[in-house]
Amino acid sequence: MKMPNEKLIKWLFETNAFRVCPENEPFWYTSGTIGPYYINTHFLYGSERKAMELLEYIDRVREDKLKCPERVLAKVEETYAGDPVYRGVIDSLLDFIRDNVDVDDIDYISGGERRDWFFSLLAAKGLGKPHITIYKDLSAVITEKGETRRSDSVNGGRVLHIADLITKASSYERAWIPAIKNICGQMTCTVVIIDRKQGGAELLESHDVCSFAMVSVDRDFFDKALEMNSISAAQYDMLLKYTADPHGSMKTFLAEHPEFIENAMKSDERTKERARLCIEKGIYK
Repeated sequence: MKMPNEKLIKWLFETNAFRVCPENEPFWYTSGTIGPYYINTHFLYGSERKAMELLEYIDRVREDKLKCPERVLAKVEETYAGDPVYRGVIDSLLDFIRDNVDVDDIDYISGGERRDWFFSLLAAKGLGKPHITIYKDLSAVITEKGETRRSDSVNGGRVLHIADLITKASSYERAWIPAIKNICGQMTCTVVIIDRKQGGAELLESHDVCSFAMVSVDRDFFDKALEMNSISAAQYDMLLKYTADPHGSMKTFLAEHPEFIENAMKSDERTKERARLCIEKGIYK
C-alpha cells in the first residue's frame, strides 16, 4: 500500500480536520476521557464552515431518500469545482483507490449517512460506478446514470465502501455491512481517508472486508507532521505517548497536572460536564 502524499497531511492540518491540542492542554472528549487530538475528516470539504453547511443541507434533504443522493452530489460537485483543497482531496482519493484496488473487480461504490457522502459520491462518479447511498436505518438506494432507485437485490455485486474515518469499525458492523447484505451485495473492501488504528481494520478483516487508509494515525504520520512543522516537538511527544497507551498516558498527565481537572470544573458548562463525568466514573483512578 502506498504512503499518503505530503499534500494530504498539509490539508488535514490546514483545514483543522486533524487538530492537536497545545502543550499540556489535552482536549475533553464526550466520554469524559481526555486526549491530544480531534479528527473531523469532513473539514477536508474545504473548511469547517463549508463542512457544517453541507451537513445542515443533508439534514434538510435526507428525508426524501430517492432525491437526496443527487441533491448532495450537485452540492459536492459545486465545491469540487470551486475549492482547491477539496478538489485535491478527491483527486488524491481517486488515485489512491486506483493504486490499491482493482477497480474492474468492483461493481458498486457505497457510502454511509452522512459524512461518508462527502467522499463516496464523487468517488463513484470519478470511477464510473453506480453509488449505493446507505441510510442510518439500513435502507439503501442506488444512483446510476443520473437516476436513483430502490433495489431488493444487486445480485451478489461487489461493493467498495468509502468512509471518512475508521476507529473501531462499529458502524460497519452495525450498519454498513448488513445494509449491503440486505440487498444481496458483498462488501469486499473499503477505502478510508483516516484510520485511527484502534482495531477497526482487524474487525473488518474478520468480516472479509480488506481496508485501505490514505492516512493512518501512527508514528509515521506524526514523524511527517513534525518534519513539516505542522506540530511542535512537545505535541509530537504527547501524541506518541497517547498512541502507545491512551489511558495510561493521560492518567500520568493528570497525576503531573492536578490543576487540569480543577480548571476544567471552573470552565464552560460543556467542559465542566465532561470533567464531572470523568470524576464520577473514576476513569483515571
